Amino acid sequence: MSVSRLAAVVAVVGLAWGSAGTAQAYTVYISNEKGNSLTVIDSDTLEVQTTIPVGQRPRGIMLTKDDSQVLICASDSDTVQVLDVASHEIVADLPSGPDPELLNIHPSGNPVYVANEDDDLLTVIDLKTRERLAEVEVGVEPEGVGISPDGKVVVVTSETTNMAHFIDSQTYEITDNVLVGQRPRFAEFTADGTQLWVTAEVAGNVTVIDAKTRKIIKTIGFNVPGVQPEYIQPVGVRVSKDGTKAFVALGPANRVAVIDAKTFEVEDYLLVGKRVWQLAFTPDQKLLFATNGNSNDVSVIDVPRLKVIKSIATGTAPWGVTISKN
Repeated sequence: MSVSRLAAVVAVVGLAWGSAGTAQAYTVYISNEKGNSLTVIDSDTLEVQTTIPVGQRPRGIMLTKDDSQVLICASDSDTVQVLDVASHEIVADLPSGPDPELLNIHPSGNPVYVANEDDDLLTVIDLKTRERLAEVEVGVEPEGVGISPDGKVVVVTSETTNMAHFIDSQTYEITDNVLVGQRPRFAEFTADGTQLWVTAEVAGNVTVIDAKTRKIIKTIGFNVPGVQPEYIQPVGVRVSKDGTKAFVALGPANRVAVIDAKTFEVEDYLLVGKRVWQLAFTPDQKLLFATNGNSNDVSVIDVPRLKVIKSIATGTAPWGVTISKN
């Protein structure tokens, strides 16, 4: 074989290996609750790209469906800020009401639903006009906001009422109230829309609810060897798209629980940083990022291997996380 032909073959093989072996690069945004900033991370290099100053006490964050903007619950600024991804500038404030905690966006890309902890409200905002469409009265101290994949149902968790409120997204009427564990923090629908997973921080468990019947299917508890039960405080939860695995951030237990989402059995506890709050998958679900509020870092979990592969320093008290789709 000639040298030129050999070089061509090597190049083709190398290209094929690179396309199969290299993960897609995404942009990861972390809200730093006490740092009043966002840390921006490249998911390929796992290095910090930049830090962006934002409003006071940023917590829940989410990219818009087209990845052009990041919506930021600046809780102590009583607003949802709109960050332009291209310029890294705040370009607007949404009329969120006081103390926005977490938010979610309709699958169509509009509107956005915001939990206002101090006013016991769910605020619905049109992202195009930036006008408030509705305010829905819910239980005391709402936080988690989940949306069904078909966009028909919005769920709000109320920390003091200990309920998951099911709301019709068209009429804004509450159709069901499901009593869950004490201090529910987060609500996550499965990708097929059949289940809702709700974490309860003080109860130390996760409630799995049938999304159609609104009946409780399973309550999942945790037992971390060497960790006192009162330190097991579930907050963030994410269920894989294929419905096989669920991951739960266990707060000051400094662990992420790995659950078989079919049998509801806890398979493992992954040691992460101190006071793990929230979780987010990269779109290809090869990596899971966990924010650690008391160690000022994020832990990166290799999902196929179920192994923590890196800790990345952030700003002070990282809380929320959202990741681009491209």
